[in-house]
Amino acid sequence: MKKILVVDDEPSLRDLMELVLKREKYEVAAAVDGKSALSLVHEFKPDLILLDIMLPDMSGHEVCKQLSADRRIPTIMLTARHETIDKVLSLELGADDYVTKPFEIMELLARIKALLRRSAKEDEAEIICHQDLKIDMANMTVLKGDREISLTAKEYQLLELMARNVKKTFSRDELLQKVWGYDYMGDSRVVDICIARLRKKIEDDSSDPVHIVTVFGLGYRFAGQS
Repeated sequence: MKKILVVDDEPSLRDLMELVLKREKYEVAAAVDGKSALSLVHEFKPDLILLDIMLPDMSGHEVCKQLSADRRIPTIMLTARHETIDKVLSLELGADDYVTKPFEIMELLARIKALLRRSAKEDEAEIICHQDLKIDMANMTVLKGDREISLTAKEYQLLELMARNVKKTFSRDELLQKVWGYDYMGDSRVVDICIARLRKKIEDDSSDPVHIVTVFGLGYRFAGQS
C-alpha cells in the first residue's frame, strides 16, 4: 500500500483528499502546517506528498526546499493562485507537478497515479558512467565524482531515461509522455524547467553541458558513450 502525505490547512479540502485517497487504497497521513509536515516525512516515510503552498507557519515552497534532502519523494504542489511564477518556482524548488485549486479530484488522482507509476524503483542492477557522472540504477543514486547528488523524482527519471538510451534524441513531447505519463495535463515547458534544474546539479557548467545536451529544434539527448 502506497503512502501519501497530505499537507493543507483547509480542513474541508484536507478531509476530502484523505477520504478519497483512502477509498483508493492509499495509506494517508495529514499535516496542517509545514513544521508537522517535515516531522511526518521522517516518521511516516511517504511515497508521495500533496503540499499546499499557503500554509500558516511557512510557505509550501519553503517546505519543498527543506524536503530536497529527502530526494526522490514525488511532490505535487497545491495552489489557489494561477500566476505562472508560482508554478515555475514550485518546479525550481523540486516539486514534480502542481495542481491549481479548485481542482477535479479525478484529475488529482490521475496525476498521483502517474507520479507513483513513474517513480517506482526498477529492479534492474545497472551502473552507467559518463566522465565524472555515475548513475547506479539499482540504488537509484547519482554520484558526481565522490559526491552524491540529490535529485527529485522527476530529475532522476529524466536522467535515467536518457542515460538508458545513449545518444537518442528525445523531443519534449516524448519526455513528457515517458516521464510524466500520457495522462499528464500540464505544459511541455515543464520539461525545459526540469532539464535546467538537473543540469545545475550534474554539470560543471550548466550553460555548456556535457552530459545532457540540446539538439536544437529537436530536443535533448544524453551524450554518453554508446
